[in-house]
Amino acid sequence: MNPTEPTCTEDAPRFRLLPSRRWYLIALIFLVALINYFDRQSLSVIAPRFQALFHLSDEGYGHIVSLFLLASAFSYAIAGVVTDWLGTRASMAIFVGWWSAAEAATAIVRTAGQLAVARFCLGLGEPGLWVVAPKVVGETLPKKDHSLAIGVYTLGSTVGAVIALPAIAAIVAHLPWKTVFVIDGTAGLLWLPLWLSAYPSVRKSTSESARVRAVAQPSLRAVLANATTWRFMVARGLTDPIWYFLLFWYPKYMFSARHLTLAHLARMGWLVYLFAGAGTLLGGFVSGRFIQGGLTPAQTYRRVMFCCAALLPLSPLAATLPNVMASVLIASVIALAHMAWLVTLSASIVHLFPSSQLGTAFGLIAAGSGFGGMVSMEIIGRVVMAHGYLPLFFAMMFLHPIALALLWSSLRERDKKTLRNDHVSS
Repeated sequence: MNPTEPTCTEDAPRFRLLPSRRWYLIALIFLVALINYFDRQSLSVIAPRFQALFHLSDEGYGHIVSLFLLASAFSYAIAGVVTDWLGTRASMAIFVGWWSAAEAATAIVRTAGQLAVARFCLGLGEPGLWVVAPKVVGETLPKKDHSLAIGVYTLGSTVGAVIALPAIAAIVAHLPWKTVFVIDGTAGLLWLPLWLSAYPSVRKSTSESARVRAVAQPSLRAVLANATTWRFMVARGLTDPIWYFLLFWYPKYMFSARHLTLAHLARMGWLVYLFAGAGTLLGGFVSGRFIQGGLTPAQTYRRVMFCCAALLPLSPLAATLPNVMASVLIASVIALAHMAWLVTLSASIVHLFPSSQLGTAFGLIAAGSGFGGMVSMEIIGRVVMAHGYLPLFFAMMFLHPIALALLWSSLRERDKKTLRNDHVSS
């Protein structure tokens, strides 16, 4: 093995940067993750206006969200290969530029079909961030900081969701509502020069470029042949629909089932996403503390994910409690648990796959999220039309425990391998 090529077992990152420079890069990813989720949240907050303008039913709205997630699933499947091939710096710039243009284009749509195309294009670009970002962590930070760094940049997504509600309400109160999409898209384009100037530029030799192209296909085959990949794909497909529900349907639930206005939702709905942000930091912080305390990463991730899954049976209370604020608080706890789970799951992928396969592995596993989200959006639209929201909150009880049962064996296998290596080295 080339000693300069990073693997999941190495503590040394690929780029030897000053700590301040490393965390500046993580701060930039935090910022673009914020923009990313502001973009995603914009449609769900303004959905009643689009539905009235284009005469869309809840089922029709579900179809548009499904198209977004279909594009996301496809993009996730190829984004990892693209990232491993083109490199971290260029890939991030391409993905952010693409989705920013698609978000701005949403402001000029005139029909439901054009809206669907714009959101499909948005879905093609946005997933790239979540494939490139963990590769940035692997290339620039030591292993002990991986969980915290992933938690920090994932926090950007929840901060974006938090500020989207009050910010969009304020924009709509003073400007035409389609201005929201212009502002979102412009913000992403303005971020690009900061990224390009900050991330190390690596020029590959002709021989190295040829080697990367030659390795890409075998790497894809190796990742697909790994049972762990499929377990994580299914786990993401089962659990991520809860987050998609909170993003795309929870504001609509508060409008239709709890009869809140946009102003009322802006005053309290952001708590759900604030708690989600706390979950990203909590998951990363607790994992880091356990590892520093002597637990193996695999032991740590199992414990943290078990605690997160244990909170999901509270979810039916979000629909059955009569008090609106109590309902919001339960939904907030669910959001916290899910995001702590997601950060921990992401850190475990960094731990389980070699760096040369990391982009491909993250992309394929995240494709499971996209396909699971796409299917769930179709189901949610039909269930809401026929039975309302209550069955959905009951279904949430079971998804994380089932996913944890799938992942448990992969993490235990990693622990056994670590113990064998420690025994041999001693």
